[in-house]
Amino acid sequence: MRIIDVHTHPIFFRSGAKRAEVAKLVARSRALGIVGMVSLGDVLLHGVHPTAAQVSALNDTNARLQAWHPDFFSSFCFLNPVLGERAVMREVERCVTKYGFKGIKLEISNNARDACMKPVMAAARRFGLVVLQHSWSMVNLKLRRLHSDPADTAALARRHPDVKIIMAHLTGCGFRGVLEAKGCDNLYVDTSGGYPEEGLVEYAAEHLGADHVLYGSDLPIRENTVTIGRILGARLSAADKQRMLHGNTARLLNLT
Repeated sequence: MRIIDVHTHPIFFRSGAKRAEVAKLVARSRALGIVGMVSLGDVLLHGVHPTAAQVSALNDTNARLQAWHPDFFSSFCFLNPVLGERAVMREVERCVTKYGFKGIKLEISNNARDACMKPVMAAARRFGLVVLQHSWSMVNLKLRRLHSDPADTAALARRHPDVKIIMAHLTGCGFRGVLEAKGCDNLYVDTSGGYPEEGLVEYAAEHLGADHVLYGSDLPIRENTVTIGRILGARLSAADKQRMLHGNTARLLNLT
């Protein structure tokens, strides 16, 4: 089956940044049937609150991957929403007009319910971008100031029904996360986050629809053969598996 990986960090804490290393990653990925990857950036390199200059530098690294392998890599614009409206709009416009980025990537600078998200969603709306929100089932309220629980990401999607949002980390969000996302037509979930859990992919397909589940690995934290196997091993039709592995992301990001 053809595969697009919607959740990767090919350069991780500066590891894997050499051109030969990237070429090796692309060759290994193609051997597994992966025809495209979305690079989300080295998003934790500068900690929880990167500066505007650091954010731009990380996005420039993503652009370099695209330039090296334009038929393989697509990129999302990494943002720190806490920097404010001017910084957010400037960086998104730069990434779209200069590099042709396909979406916005949000990590752990703030919670998805925070007021600073409003300019991010305005930028996504203006440029027609998908927003990928780091999400994980959070019971530690202190950490939840920075991490978004599935309920927070679902609330974001309901407030902005005209923006397509990806709730990252199906395994980290779990069965409760699927139920939080249920009923949000503009909310998708990627399958990254921890080791496969029996029945979870099927549960997501049942409650969200197979067309709202996207293959993601979280490479290099997780290995592709295992993360692909969680979908190939699911008790679903071949057509649903192909949608999750390729078709849904291709359609969502307008990839040909």
